[in-house]
Amino acid sequence: MIEKIPGLVTAALVAAGILITSAQAATLDDVRARGQLVCGVSDGLPGFSARSPDGSWSGFDVDVCRAIAAAALGDPNAVDYVPLSAAARFDALKDGKIDVLSRNSTWTMSRDLGGLEFAGIAFYDGQGFMGHVVDGMTSALELNGARVCVVTGTTTQDNAAAWFAQNGMEVSFVRFTSRPEARMAFASNDCDVFTADASALAAERSILPGPDNYIIFPEIISKEPLGPVTRDGDPVWTGLVRWTLYGLINAEERDMTDESVAGNPSEAAALGKSAAAPLGLAEDWLAVVVESVGNYGQIFDRNLGEGSPLAIRRGVNALWTKGGILYAPPMQ
Repeated sequence: MIEKIPGLVTAALVAAGILITSAQAATLDDVRARGQLVCGVSDGLPGFSARSPDGSWSGFDVDVCRAIAAAALGDPNAVDYVPLSAAARFDALKDGKIDVLSRNSTWTMSRDLGGLEFAGIAFYDGQGFMGHVVDGMTSALELNGARVCVVTGTTTQDNAAAWFAQNGMEVSFVRFTSRPEARMAFASNDCDVFTADASALAAERSILPGPDNYIIFPEIISKEPLGPVTRDGDPVWTGLVRWTLYGLINAEERDMTDESVAGNPSEAAALGKSAAAPLGLAEDWLAVVVESVGNYGQIFDRNLGEGSPLAIRRGVNALWTKGGILYAPPMQ
C-alpha cells in the first residue's frame, strides 16, 4: 500500500493540474457567455485609444480590440473598453478584470516570464525625446542637465537613465503617474523634455496647443515591441488573439481590404479556415474580421499614418515585402 501512495499523489496532482488549467482556460467561454469582450486600453492616447465626448472609442489599439471581438463573437462592436494607467494595466489583466490588454505595452523578458503572454507584435516602436523648439535644441545629446518628464510604471525611466549614463550626461527626472499629467507639466515648462515611446510623443504633440512649438528629437534609445497581452495558461484564447493579429497582417500581404472581402469573402475565409476548429471559431472568422476593421495597413493608415494627425510613417512597421520588418507566420 505504501508503494502505491506516490502514484496516488501524482494522480491527484495531475487531476488538480487539469482542473487548474481548465479554470484558467475559460476566457473564450466567459467572453461568449457575457456576449462582450472586456478590453483594456490606455487612459487616453490619440491615435491608439481615445474616447470621444459621445463615449465611443477609436484608435489603433481600439481596432485590435474590435478585431478580436469580431473573431470571437462575430461582432466588432461587442466591446467594453476599460481605460488603464501604466501602473494598473498588468494587474488588471492578471486579476481577470479584463480579457485582453491592447494598450501600447512593451514585450519584455520579465513581463513574459511573469504570468503574461504576449500574443504578437502589433507595432514596432522605440523610446525618444520631445523638447521645446524655443530652446533651440535639435538632439537628445544636448540634454545634459535637463529636467526630464517621465511616467512611472513603465520601462521608460530605466531606459533613459542608462542612455544618459552611457553618454556621460546627468539629468533629473520629474515623475508622474499618468501621461496627461506629464504632458501638462512639459507644456508648462516644469520640465525641459518629455520622454516616452516615439509614437506616444507624436500623439501627445498632436494635442498640445501649437504642436509646431515642439520637436521630437531623432534619437531612438530602445526597442519597444508593442502588442496585445493575455494571461498565461489559456492557449486557446492566446491563440485567438495571436492569429487575429497575424490574420490582419496576412490580409494586407494579400491585398485583402474591407471592401474587397465584403464583395468576395471566400478568399479570406479560406485563409483563416485552418484555425477555426482549434480555436473554436466560425469558418469565416477571418472574413468577418477583415470586413469589420480592414487589414493591418488600413488600421495603421487611418489611426497613425501620414494622413492622420499623428503623421507617423510606416517605417519599420511596413510589410517585410516593402522594406519594413512587419512579418506574420503563414496561415496554413
